[in-house]
Amino acid sequence: MNAAVPMPNLETIAELAPRLRRKQVSPVELTRDCLDRIEKLNPTLNAFITVTGESALAEARAAEAEIARGEWRGPLHGIPIALKDQIDTAGTRTTAASALYKDHVPVADAEVVRRLKQAGAVILGKNNLHEFAYGGSSLISFFGDVHNPWATGHIAGGSSGGSAAAVAAGLCYAAIGTDTAGSIREPAALCGCVGFKPTYGRVSSSGIIPLSRSLDHVGPLAATVGDAAAVLEAIAGYDPADLTTSDVPVCDYVSAAAESPNRFRVGVPRSHFYDNLDPEVAAAVEQALLVIQTLVTGVHEIQLPVEEDRTLQKAESYAYHAENVAKTPELYQPETLHRILSGAKVSAVDYMQRRRELEQARRGIHEIFATVDLIVTPTIPMPAPSIKELRTNPDALRPAELKLLRNTRPFNVWGLPTISVACGFTHAGLPIGLQIAGPPWREDLVLSLAHAYEADGAA
Repeated sequence: MNAAVPMPNLETIAELAPRLRRKQVSPVELTRDCLDRIEKLNPTLNAFITVTGESALAEARAAEAEIARGEWRGPLHGIPIALKDQIDTAGTRTTAASALYKDHVPVADAEVVRRLKQAGAVILGKNNLHEFAYGGSSLISFFGDVHNPWATGHIAGGSSGGSAAAVAAGLCYAAIGTDTAGSIREPAALCGCVGFKPTYGRVSSSGIIPLSRSLDHVGPLAATVGDAAAVLEAIAGYDPADLTTSDVPVCDYVSAAAESPNRFRVGVPRSHFYDNLDPEVAAAVEQALLVIQTLVTGVHEIQLPVEEDRTLQKAESYAYHAENVAKTPELYQPETLHRILSGAKVSAVDYMQRRRELEQARRGIHEIFATVDLIVTPTIPMPAPSIKELRTNPDALRPAELKLLRNTRPFNVWGLPTISVACGFTHAGLPIGLQIAGPPWREDLVLSLAHAYEADGAA
């Protein structure tokens, strides 16, 4: 089966927030509508592992009462949101899509969940993912495959595949994902929604099961750039409990998204990022660049030094899992176990060298922003592969994932704020994504161009 699921014409968070504040819309109604769509569509999409219907309705009722008392907390107050099931939730299981953690119930919320609750968001449940976030397809999960809402016979991407599918199909108004090599942006591109990986350390990863602590980022998936900005504003900021976060001021991202990008210089790195593109992806991105030329001061080609070594990720993943793979290897999916064990022989000397190289790369990338303000590439070089194609030839899975993540991973190495926005569809109806990156801590610049492009040129 390869049909699209019914796509609801939902209002955005930006549209709903003032109506919620004026009590013209009920958080309880919004939550019930989402739960109804989950009940109807999740059997097809498999986007949720756990649905917290009762607690979500309780949170919605509490939000409604607070708003009625004039205690409005901001644009997420009463908005139903989902979480990648790699993010700890007190009293609700966090499985990482693995048999190892299928009954794991944390005692405390992750910092990002605490901040969402503080903003008044309603938590609908936990999204399916690629087991332990170690892959780009979401086909390796103890709880089954995630399906693309635009074509259910195709992958939704990964590792935040369930989050992207849920947002695209209107099962929630936004979701929180994680991104180590592209795991927010790649599924967002494949599912036709917005996925934003902020600067490394902008959002706390405290209370989130790691894949690679040096490369892991946390960020929002949403229907629009403005909605992603609203979610990012709620979750961003320094966390003393997370050594990877930095005490850098958080700006008004919603207002920043509405700013004009007409003074920006855009760099286009043709080498690597534009190589061997699917023809339909290439055509859509070239059309997007024509639109961007009308929005900014100038567009010119640049060169970026891409490093494709994955030693650091392998070593850090193995370090986290070493005890469990030794004790209960049978509780991992075989492919996940294989990937984790690939880091077992990385020496301490090699690891420290790769860490030094990572820091050098993050410092060195600053130089490129002497000549440009933003960088634009295709998010992924091809449309979503079919599930049947990858199941028929299992040896093709990892090469396909590495190709899908080819353009996203360098921005994790550099730690740069990077977004994927929709820029068209293939003739078969599969979404295509455009990637925009900026200097460290300048999420505002990225949001500005992404929002302007979304308004003027996105299909």
